[in-house]
Parts: sequence; structure tokens; C-alpha cells
Amino acid sequence: MILAKEFNRNRFARDSDFTISTNGPQPPTIVQFGANVPQELARASSLVAPFCNGVDLNCGCPQSWACAETLGAALMEKRELVRDMVVETREQLRRDGWGVGKERDIDNPKGRSVSVKIRVHKDLRKTIDFITTVLGPDQDRHIDWLTIHPRTRSTPSSTPINLEALEILTSTFGDRVPILLSGDVFALNALPFTSPFLPTTTTNPNTDDSATTPTAAIDNPLIHIPKLSGLMSARAILSNPALYAGYDACPWEAVETFMNNVARCPLPFKLVLHHISEMCSPGMGPNKRALLTRQERAALMGCGNMLDLIDFLDERKEGGLRRDR
Repeated sequence: MILAKEFNRNRFARDSDFTISTNGPQPPTIVQFGANVPQELARASSLVAPFCNGVDLNCGCPQSWACAETLGAALMEKRELVRDMVVETREQLRRDGWGVGKERDIDNPKGRSVSVKIRVHKDLRKTIDFITTVLGPDQDRHIDWLTIHPRTRSTPSSTPINLEALEILTSTFGDRVPILLSGDVFALNALPFTSPFLPTTTTNPNTDDSATTPTAAIDNPLIHIPKLSGLMSARAILSNPALYAGYDACPWEAVETFMNNVARCPLPFKLVLHHISEMCSPGMGPNKRALLTRQERAALMGCGNMLDLIDFLDERKEGGLRRDR
């Protein structure tokens, strides 16, 4: 989440918070902002629109500092404000010449999306009212899609997501707007629900024989969510960037790809260490295999520069491969 107010006012914030690659065609990129003023979100969106495919308003961050500033999950009590922010942003992008016609502009090179990520209320009727207000009329809805994190602002992340709430909300709104799930997306072969857009079996790339692994949904008949359109992952994608390639634990290939990209487009060294530490730690899904032991991860943090880090990872990878054989 990028803070829109600071992003608009400070070029150092823009440099540090938003960097893109110029090395050939890039995958679709959505920039998520934290904002509580329509003009701030619209201006920040106007700044990033030439370099991304859409903008998203974060109404889900539960951190106390964000809620104290009426950002993130605090906006779940400000449905009219959220509506005004996405309407103003869409109008600003339209004035700038971008295509904001939703499905009409899917194939338009100048097409840009506006979306919202939310949490749920204890009283789900409030969430239904919130979505109804933000969504607007069917003939010209205000957002391109909606991401739902089915936990309340106060629900700890250790508590499983509320699948019943997700099923109710997707059943109510899934025909009007594409809905994505955020929360507990740790491995594609261990999702706690079924949905038509997910395969009934997945090929597990972690195994040498590429055996077919049934998804957890087959063995878990608790709930079926037919109108879910996609998935979003936050914490889990840090620990396993290959999650959507079907890996249920981070492979060495993901670490190598990251390090190759860092060599071409340098990041602050402490940030590189942080990402490597996340990728080499036990996964968040059922597969708790880690690329490095606890002792090795402690030693990792002692690397003082990129050359030390590269040598360290090369040695540990070779040692890990020998252990696997």
C-alpha cells in the first residue's frame, strides 16, 4: 500500500515506493493506494497511470497506525467516502485520456482499472450495504472488480477466513462484479473451498515425477464458491513467489530469478536480505519445507554485501541439492 498523500507531494516517496522495470513487456501491474480524500487518490492514480494497468484502494489494512489515520480498514465505516474516491479517480483517469470503460476497455492499450479491496463487518448486512454503495448502478458500476478479505478488522490472521461470509457475498454480488479472494491463499493444492475456476487437480512441481495432487477442496466438502473469479495473496507470495505456478513451497529457481533481477535492477541491500529470508523460510501452507535451516537463516542476515550474499546462497544451494540426493 502506497500512501497517496505523500506520493503526491514528495518525489522521494515516489522514487522509493514505485519502481518499474523497463526491460521489455511487463505483466499487468496494479498499484494499491491508501487514501481518505478523493482528490488525493485521483491525483496519485493520474501519476502512476502511464506505468501500470490499474489502481486499487486499500480498505482492508487493519494496522493501528493506518486506522488511526482513517486509512485501510477504517474506511469500512466510510462507504460514501469510498464511493466518492473511486468515482473521482475514474473521472480523473477519463479526463487524462485513459480507457475506463471496464469490460469495454479490456483489450484497449490505454485501458485502466479502478478497484477496491475490503474486509468484512461482524454484521454482514453492513458489508452488503458497503458493497452496494461502492459498486453503484449495474449499467455503469464504479469499480472493475472487488477483492474481499473475509476477516473483520479485529480478526487475527491466525483465525481462518470466514468462508460463509465469502459465499454469501459472492452469491450476492458475483454476477455484478468480478470478486477475488484475499486471505489464506497459501497453496493452490490446499485451498479450503471449491470453485469452478480452479482445477480439480493440480500438478505439483515440487515433485520430481510431477505427480497429480488433488486439491484440498476435493477432500473438504464444507463449502463451494461458484462465483469467485480469482485469488490474491499477500504474506504467502513473499515466502513463495512461485505460488501461482503451482509450487506449494518456494523453489531455488525463484530465489535465482529474484537475484538475477536484483543484479539488473538493484534494490537496497537490506530489502534484498528481507526478501531472501522470507523465501528461504518455511512456507505458510501445509508444506513447511524450507530452503535454509534456522541456523543458516541466522547466518544469512550476517551477509554484509551482495557478493557475500551470492556466495552464501550458492554454497547453501549446492549443499541442499546434495542433501536431497
